[in-house]
Amino acid sequence: MTEGSAPHMSQARITVRGVQPATPPFRIVEVDGEFVGRAMSMTDVLLIAAEAGITIHDLDDLDVVHWVGGGKFTWTTG
Repeated sequence: MTEGSAPHMSQARITVRGVQPATPPFRIVEVDGEFVGRAMSMTDVLLIAAEAGITIHDLDDLDVVHWVGGGKFTWTTG
């Protein structure tokens, strides 16, 4: 296999975990593997990232944000 045909692998700096069943529901946000906060919306993810010094231009950029247990539109359980 040549380098050009290898699949693209990168480690996103931000990980947004699955929805936690609480009132209101939230998602845990990690930066570089460390817990940094709870998000209840996409806006919260952007604000948490900015506080960590990371600017997100595209929430769908897998090099920046890794969504676990649902994408950017998943904010409730069920």
